[in-house]
Amino acid sequence: MIKRFLPLLAASALFAACETASTTSGDATSSAATSSQAQAQASASSETGSAGLTAENQLASVGDTVLFGFDSASLTDSAQATLNRQAAFLQASPTLRVLIGGHADERGTREYNLALGERRAAATRDYLVAKGVNSARIRIISYGKERPMAVGSNESAWSKNRRAVTALN
Repeated sequence: MIKRFLPLLAASALFAACETASTTSGDATSSAATSSQAQAQASASSETGSAGLTAENQLASVGDTVLFGFDSASLTDSAQATLNRQAAFLQASPTLRVLIGGHADERGTREYNLALGERRAAATRDYLVAKGVNSARIRIISYGKERPMAVGSNESAWSKNRRAVTALN
């Protein structure tokens, strides 16, 4: 009878040890990530302009969103004007890092829209880099059609969802 329970006991001890190890390393990783995020937020919050605005508010005031045409990752004149203001803001605050999220409207497959969102985020990043922002300060991500700004199946909603959004990272 003991011979039957011994392998079961050994297996459960092994799984328990594995679980403890992964939880411990996950906590350390989580703590390090949380610490990094807290430092970045503290740095961003301490960066204030002459008007006393936080860095997040300053970015929002220069424009944090650029819009794209249907099935396009080309920057419009309006988008370039917004990105010119973003570039000036980022050059004036050299410690800030940003995350650019590319988005698409609901039309098309999930895979296609993820790729399109990636192209939009990359086009936005490339423009900022061309304007003198260090590429090491910019990360990009594609959300595809998964995070719509406007809900609806009409051109008004779709045009708001074809975008790239710059956020402090």
